[in-house]
Amino acid sequence: MKVVAIIPARIASTRLPRKILREIAGRPMLAHVYAAAQGCKQLSEVIVATDSPEIMEVCAKHGWRAQMTSDQHRSGTDRVHEVAQTVAADVYVNVQGDEPLARPEHIDALLEPMRRSEVQVSTVMTPCPAADVANPNAVKVVTAASGRALYFSRATIPFDRDQTKSFRYMKHLGFYAYRKAALERFCTLPESAPERSERLEQLRFLENGIDIYVQETQYDTVGVDTEEDLRRVESILSKR
Repeated sequence: MKVVAIIPARIASTRLPRKILREIAGRPMLAHVYAAAQGCKQLSEVIVATDSPEIMEVCAKHGWRAQMTSDQHRSGTDRVHEVAQTVAADVYVNVQGDEPLARPEHIDALLEPMRRSEVQVSTVMTPCPAADVANPNAVKVVTAASGRALYFSRATIPFDRDQTKSFRYMKHLGFYAYRKAALERFCTLPESAPERSERLEQLRFLENGIDIYVQETQYDTVGVDTEEDLRRVESILSKR
């Protein structure tokens, strides 16, 4: 199985401008993500997909393979799809560029469901820390017993109506694997209403009947969307 990792790296982020190039522990955020992907032995190749000449220059400086993509893409998945048109693989892995705590183990977990031919899309989850249960920047996921995702939300799902505290909340992490057919279909579909409301592109798959299977990992991450997230990641990395 040939697996190619693609790191969507858009520079025009709204909540934290230029976050992909912000330094964390002395290196650009993108450097941490690229190193994690390179550390996964199951990957044939790692490619940065960007709409920024400045990011292309950073990649050239570090010797990373990179490809310019359209600045009109609505999501990171659309950017992965563009690269998939010219790079052949059995499975494409989307390692989001704002996940500086990414590890090779995340990608290993992500690829586990893809060993089953019927799985078209996979992602990963981890037990949600108590501090993140009510945090809208930490996306929660509820799955069926089979591992199939039922829903992703920034809200606290499921709602603990009787305050039993018996449910184990699961936090979704920003890693995806797709077969090309799923990528092709995703890009023909209109943005869904839940996707617009939650600002979660994976909901487009679910609304259109494309199952996502979720594999558990013990390793949490902090996706960087704000200055507070950036400081939190810096603190975690400084302790490693």
